[in-house]
Amino acid sequence: MRSFMRFSAITGVLCGLFVAVPGAIEAFTSETAPTGFVLGVAPSLAVPLVTGLYLGQRTRAGGFGLVGYAAQVIGLGLFGGAAYTLNLALFYLDPAALGALLQGPTRAALLGSAAVFAAGTALFAVSMLRAGVHPRVPVVGYGVALPLFALLAPLPDTALTSALHVVAGACVVWLSASLWPRRAAAPAGAPVG
Repeated sequence: MRSFMRFSAITGVLCGLFVAVPGAIEAFTSETAPTGFVLGVAPSLAVPLVTGLYLGQRTRAGGFGLVGYAAQVIGLGLFGGAAYTLNLALFYLDPAALGALLQGPTRAALLGSAAVFAAGTALFAVSMLRAGVHPRVPVVGYGVALPLFALLAPLPDTALTSALHVVAGACVVWLSASLWPRRAAAPAGAPVG
C-alpha cells in the first residue's frame, strides 16, 4: 500500500504541475501546441491520485465516499477524454472546420463531460471534507477550482482561466504531497535506519 500511495503522490504532483505550469504560461502566450499537449495529458495522471485519496479515507468516508469516488472517476474519464481531444486534436483544426464541428453533437458531448466531471469533483470533495482525513484547504480548493476549471473550459482563455489553472494545480499538488507515506516514529531506544 505504501508503494501505491507513493505512486499516487508522484502522479498527482505531476498532474498538478501539468495543469498549473501551462496555465501560468498561457497567461502570457495564449494557448500553444506544447501547453495544450501537457494539459491534454494531465487528466491521465489524476486517476492514481484520486484512487490514492479515496483509499486514504475509505474507512472514514463510508458509502458516500464510495459514491463520490465513483462519480469522480467517471467524470475524470469523460473530461480527460474531452481535454485530450480539445488540446491534441481539435486545436489543430482551422476555425471554420472547428466551428462546423461544434455545431453538431460534439459540443453537447464536450459540455456534458465537463458537467459530469464538475459534479463528480464536487461530490468527491464533499466526501473528503466529511471524512476529515485530507488537509481542508486544498480539499476546498479542489472542490471549487476544478469544477470551475471544467465549466469554463469551453470559453476563450483569459487571465481568470489562467489563474484558475494555477490554483487548481496547486491544490492538486498539495493534496498529492499529503499522500506521501510518512515513516512511523521508532520506539524510544530503537535503531533508526
